[in-house]
Amino acid sequence: MGARPLDQEVLTVPTGVAIRDVRRQLFDAAARILLRDGPGALTSRAVTTEAGCAKGVLHRHFTDFDEFLAEFVLDNVARMDEQAAALRDSAGTGTVAGNLTEALTALFGSVAVAMVGLVTVRDELRTRLRRTWPAGVPVLTDAAVMIGAYLSAERELGRIAAEADADTLGVMLIGGVHLLFVAGENTPPDTPAVRKVVASVLAGIEREPDRPA
Repeated sequence: MGARPLDQEVLTVPTGVAIRDVRRQLFDAAARILLRDGPGALTSRAVTTEAGCAKGVLHRHFTDFDEFLAEFVLDNVARMDEQAAALRDSAGTGTVAGNLTEALTALFGSVAVAMVGLVTVRDELRTRLRRTWPAGVPVLTDAAVMIGAYLSAERELGRIAAEADADTLGVMLIGGVHLLFVAGENTPPDTPAVRKVVASVLAGIEREPDRPA
């Protein structure tokens, strides 16, 4: 009989609790470690211990730990699609600065910032990612595209200036807010601080909802 698909596999952990969807369980464990302890604490043993499964489980499904980490990063990029869709759907509602502040705070309050550090410190991981992600840092580049798409939608609605370069503004917003979160070390910036960065980038181009350009 052939092996069952990964998402149907069931493992029994020491507590006797069955784990379904090994891949998701391991990725979620890696995210918790990354947020709690930083990239230096992320090892295969730490991940399997956090997931509550035998240490050999990870290596039965991934060639090595760097392959696991590459899949972990790309999985998080794929999961940003829902957030991108929600941000696009918010175009025309509220204020541009408010929508961006909320989206950027949620983005950088997630595992994204810690993941950038992970990619930075692991040479082999960057090499693996280059096979499917030829340029930039996954998560940040995808986030810049997400912000650019939203600003393009707002530009079409006349809520930002017609001459505004949505893609460049997206890069500026991601870069500025990323630096804000990194500078805070273990203390994330508050909402007014994020809004201040957003307002600075949008200065002179945001239009009032009832005053289309």
